Amino acid sequence: MPRPSRKKQILESLAQELEIQSGKRITTASLAKAAGVSEAALYRHFASKAQIFEALIGFAEESVFTRINQILEEYKETPERCYYIIYLLLAFSERNPGITRVLLGDALTGENERLHARVEQFFLRVESQFKQVLREAKMRGGVETVASEALTARLLTDWVEGRMHHFRRSIFKESPLHELEDCWRILAPALFKG
Repeated sequence: MPRPSRKKQILESLAQELEIQSGKRITTASLAKAAGVSEAALYRHFASKAQIFEALIGFAEESVFTRINQILEEYKETPERCYYIIYLLLAFSERNPGITRVLLGDALTGENERLHARVEQFFLRVESQFKQVLREAKMRGGVETVASEALTARLLTDWVEGRMHHFRRSIFKESPLHELEDCWRILAPALFKG
């Protein structure tokens, strides 16, 4: 197999193992077995287990933030942009339960502290995206928020993270998208003026 395919196979195996082995720590030996490679082959592609986790976080960042940029191009109304960013994050979580465990820090217990900082950075970027959307609306004279842009962005980010935690607590049985439209009908009027 070519190297990129093997790397991808290892990452997919880690994500799958994190979903299946919910609550258990993944060792390099068990990961190598799941990926169908030797531990030596695993280390030829990644210098450490931390690097494998970093690559998984990098995949999440690239997938999510590339799509957020597309949402910003496609939708112009502030509440609509916020809704579709929320939808994207929760849909990504639903499709990637193993990566959700990583993003929530659950799978990183006992791992390198740098990984926890990377995950924190992911959610700070999400919050920054919401802030940017809200500030642009204010500058254009669009819909304004009831509270400050910073507080509204934090609330939206925390709400998304909470839905992801609920998905994790349900052992990935209850979709984070469950009743999203109904929740948004309650949230949106509380967040936006008019």
